[in-house]
Amino acid sequence: MRAVLDANVLFPTVLREILTDLAGAGLYTPLWSPRILAEWRAAASRLGGDQEAVAGAEIALLRNRFPDAAMPNDGVAAIDADFPDPADRHVVEAALAGRASLVVTANLRDFPLGLMAGLGLRAIHPDAFLLDLHAADPGAVALAVGTARDKAAAIGGDMTVAQMLKRSRLPRLAKALKG
Repeated sequence: MRAVLDANVLFPTVLREILTDLAGAGLYTPLWSPRILAEWRAAASRLGGDQEAVAGAEIALLRNRFPDAAMPNDGVAAIDADFPDPADRHVVEAALAGRASLVVTANLRDFPLGLMAGLGLRAIHPDAFLLDLHAADPGAVALAVGTARDKAAAIGGDMTVAQMLKRSRLPRLAKALKG
């Protein structure tokens, strides 16, 4: 399975860590475009301080870890569709270029079901995506979540798994991991 990760799931860090660890475990193939990565970096820069530099380093590490994940979003994939937010067209272009079936995004309203289905794509919230991955391989998902929690604790974000997942807007995954 191939899935484009939208900027809003690459930033924040915890969600990115979980998603990329699961990709590294072979549960799916992650894709993005240079513009998606640029949006992540821009969002980080709005936090001030050295956050833009940190994002740049994290992006470099991600590119190194998944060298084949970058897809073009240069308009070559002609899409004759009206998106609620035309600025999101590039995400769909990357999905089509990478032959993905999914776009993992927290902004489902910007990727309407009918429009996406007409392109052979489906937009899915990260909570639902991770729940599907959990159904396929609960051990891998539990390990990725635990690793993300341990990394957060190591840099001063000590919290329970449930607290971390709630903060990351992953309530269904939190419930699945409890049960």
